[in-house]
Amino acid sequence: MTKTDRAATSGRFFAASSGDTLQCELCPQRCRIAPGSAGFCGVRANRAGKLHLPFFGAVSALAVDPIEKKPLYHYFPGCEILSVGFLGCSLRCPYCQNYRIAHDTTARTQYIPPQQLVQTARNSGSFAIAYTYNEPTIHIEYLLECGAAAHRAGLKNVLVTAGSLNDAPARELLDLMDAVNIDLKSFSAEYYRKTLHAELESVLGFTRTAVERCHVEITTLLVPGATDSDDEIHRIAEFVARLNPAIPLHLSAYHPTSSFRTASTPAATVHARAETARRFLRYVYPGNLGEQTETRCPACGELLIQRNGYRTVLPGIASGGTCKACGRETDIVRH
Repeated sequence: MTKTDRAATSGRFFAASSGDTLQCELCPQRCRIAPGSAGFCGVRANRAGKLHLPFFGAVSALAVDPIEKKPLYHYFPGCEILSVGFLGCSLRCPYCQNYRIAHDTTARTQYIPPQQLVQTARNSGSFAIAYTYNEPTIHIEYLLECGAAAHRAGLKNVLVTAGSLNDAPARELLDLMDAVNIDLKSFSAEYYRKTLHAELESVLGFTRTAVERCHVEITTLLVPGATDSDDEIHRIAEFVARLNPAIPLHLSAYHPTSSFRTASTPAATVHARAETARRFLRYVYPGNLGEQTETRCPACGELLIQRNGYRTVLPGIASGGTCKACGRETDIVRH
């Protein structure tokens, strides 16, 4: 990573502990960081008693993606979005799909200051910037600066996150976000604690706060024998429905990674869990199956959106955003 002309790298969201030790207050890990060390995430460090951000602006991945890849199905459908990833993570999911950038801070990066990223988004023709790929919230200082610059430039901000963040930083960050996909990995506090090394309640709190501030969609990965039970999805769908039954829920099939070799989730399981979730929610989408998905009007059943892979068409939505057949307002955010 090129460190020439690096921006300021002092961090926020910490408190003094004993001596020069710091306690990070960003996420539920609440790491006590000794001088010369980094926290659980690997990217927030203690330099001489100050919280230091050695990876501020260190971009590990940059691409223009379909918005459906986030996945966001009800937010600017059919549009492309500049997507940016960093390094590090505040969880330890054994089936991580992006392990190289999430848990290896030696991965190759390029330094992109916030204003340059905003200009890159504008040059690409993107309507927004998506902060994604790793766990972006551990780079909150960068996201806050970039998010504010994006809004000044007329761009939207999209966050793809596990939602493991303490309340005060979550509120500050979400005030700048226009859409969020939250990876609700389980509804078991024990599973979060023992397997993911995280806290379920903080994710639920983050989700409640997000729903108050921006467009929200939820994703749950159905890992066989871990998060794919009917009871698990029943509880997740019930929780989401209490917030808003129009929130889309994506139930994604798991596929083996290099470090986690459990067999893939059967398509039949994904579809069965989707039926369970539909008892509570208007919009439930099976994912990672390579199948066509549809969004239909909950009032009359008219086909509103059809997706084949990442090719998206909107045959049933009128120019004003209503259902062409019955005139009902759709639960879709468009231009």
